[in-house]
Amino acid sequence: MSDPADVLVVGASAAGLATAEALRRKGFEGALTVLGAESHQPYDRPPLSKQVLSGVWEPDRATLRGPEQLASLAAEFVLGDPAVSLDAEARTVHTASGRVLRADAIVVATGLRPRTFAGQDGVAGVHVLRTLDDALALRAGLLTATRVVVVGDGVLGTEIAATARTMGLPVTLTGPQAAPLESQFGPLIARRLAELHTERGVEPRLGAAVTSLAEQNGHVTGVHLATGEVLPADLVVVAFGSTPATDWLAGSGLKADNGVVCDSSCRAADGVYAVGDVARWHHDGLGTLLRLENRTNATEQAAHVADAILGERRPYTPVPYFWTDQFDVKLQVYGVPSADAEVTVVEGDMAQGRFVARYRRNGITTGVLGWRMPKQTRLRRQEVVDAFQASPSGGTS
Repeated sequence: MSDPADVLVVGASAAGLATAEALRRKGFEGALTVLGAESHQPYDRPPLSKQVLSGVWEPDRATLRGPEQLASLAAEFVLGDPAVSLDAEARTVHTASGRVLRADAIVVATGLRPRTFAGQDGVAGVHVLRTLDDALALRAGLLTATRVVVVGDGVLGTEIAATARTMGLPVTLTGPQAAPLESQFGPLIARRLAELHTERGVEPRLGAAVTSLAEQNGHVTGVHLATGEVLPADLVVVAFGSTPATDWLAGSGLKADNGVVCDSSCRAADGVYAVGDVARWHHDGLGTLLRLENRTNATEQAAHVADAILGERRPYTPVPYFWTDQFDVKLQVYGVPSADAEVTVVEGDMAQGRFVARYRRNGITTGVLGWRMPKQTRLRRQEVVDAFQASPSGGTS
């Protein structure tokens, strides 16, 4: 199979940039175009909720590559022009400005869009956090806010709550779970995370969903809980999840169902691939469709997609990995932890604030979680790798 003459990457994200870089690194010499909805050069998203939001980093520090590194790719970056439609069969993309871009191979890397409340766009003091511009707007709001409510008890919500609290603000964390990330980590770890936030001054109001925003004269004044209570705030961050940015793919010929549905090599259609947060591919090691929202996967999957474009198609079967930094605690997670798994502390001591927990289901290790123990957590990763390799559904890379 000959290499494509040209490749179009739709999404100037970390995953999109990593795909372009991997193609060049693996010897692709054809035309390469990266199309981005934002006007910014590709930047890293994990620092947005922490270093950029707190002001520890200047915004430019989140940029992934400098001008010389980008120039060395010999790629055309078309920025500030969102894709609005795709014809998968013709491998043609139309943009908001009217551009028509065609390529032998197309990579969809359009990422996620934050979930929002109906009508929130017209209410001052309400923020989401997905883009660099979002982070800068939220930081500006935090610098003058007097009372903050974070709506969302997942990774992003807890990170934002921690950052806002380190800036000295009164912060209330809300969400329907009994403790932060309980549905992902289970009650044991979630309770410890709730304790961490409480110890550092975050006020948890968990166990009741936020049903709507309260506002007066066009400015937010708080949030309504399902209990009927109103929590006052002059700044609200809406962080209760995201959805894959696939609306522009309507009528494209691709299947979009909680992401762009792909085969085990991340191929969505002949000559069309998906990568990063938007990709939902068949993980042969787990025997199911999987979509991962983390920075590590963006890089690893990009290299795999580059191989597939260049003719080396094989199953993509990573051991999932992500981390989150909250206050001075780094949590690292390998595998697929779940709330219904048996959780055992296998290293360290929860009471001392340094430990590794192992997740097991039906006697098989499905995940490990480290709390301030990076080296030991990496070593325990092998247990997850071994379990993946022993799975009758397939192996791991």
